[in-house]
Amino acid sequence: MKLQPSVMSVTSYRAAAEIIAHDPVAAWTYRVREASALVDHGREFGESTRERAPLQWAMTQNNLGTVLAPLGERESGTTRLEEAVTAYREALQERTRERVPLQWAAIQRHLGNALRRLGERESDTAQLEGAVTAFREALQERTRERVPLDWATTQNNLGNALRILAERESGTARPAKAVTAFDSCLIVTETVWPAERVQEIRSNRDEAGAEARRRAMK
Repeated sequence: MKLQPSVMSVTSYRAAAEIIAHDPVAAWTYRVREASALVDHGREFGESTRERAPLQWAMTQNNLGTVLAPLGERESGTTRLEEAVTAYREALQERTRERVPLQWAAIQRHLGNALRRLGERESDTAQLEGAVTAFREALQERTRERVPLDWATTQNNLGNALRILAERESGTARPAKAVTAFDSCLIVTETVWPAERVQEIRSNRDEAGAEARRRAMK
């Protein structure tokens, strides 16, 4: 089957970015081009392809979000992060929990991470609240029994979102819940993940715990 030009471009730009990963500036340029090619790919597909091949259409949306999100993290504005959020939400319309539960959960996690990054740059807490909701949705399918490392990763994501929310609110609920999420992550990862990553999670947990205790004493 002959590939559409946009598909060939996406593949080429992605490969180029991986080959020159040692050069962050050049790799970033190819990631930008990959994102543009994915947008073109979406235009070629259009709504008619969504109707014919909804899961393939959703995969393209998810891939677009996966490219846009790290680009948005490196830029000062919020446009690319907002576009990533839109792409993930589009993907979730077809990659539903009923159709593909684990893929749905993975996209929920991606959505949560993009929302958390957005929330860090905005004064209100709406995006951070959305991130917490997305991570909790993901955990409904990313269970410890089914996918323990994915469960642990999502627990860490949840803990970080709660920790940031706690910095903007009073009360002990948020930091205490962050501690619970970090502890859940460590149950699985303490002897599996690299020591420096485990120590980072411990530090985040200890800071959240200390903050919860400080507030409880007031």
